[in-house]
Amino acid sequence: MERVYREMNNVGGWNIALGVVMIVVGMAVGVLCIVHGGRLLRRKSDVLF
Repeated sequence: MERVYREMNNVGGWNIALGVVMIVVGMAVGVLCIVHGGRLLRRKSDVLF
């Protein structure tokens, strides 16, 4: 029974670590999207359709 609790503890720790990593990556991607969107808006007069 102790082995099951130990395994659940390990899985919980990994889930928390993975969640933190996903939040950081999501924020980085969001910032990059905002920066590149701003660049597009700044140069929208150069775009021809």
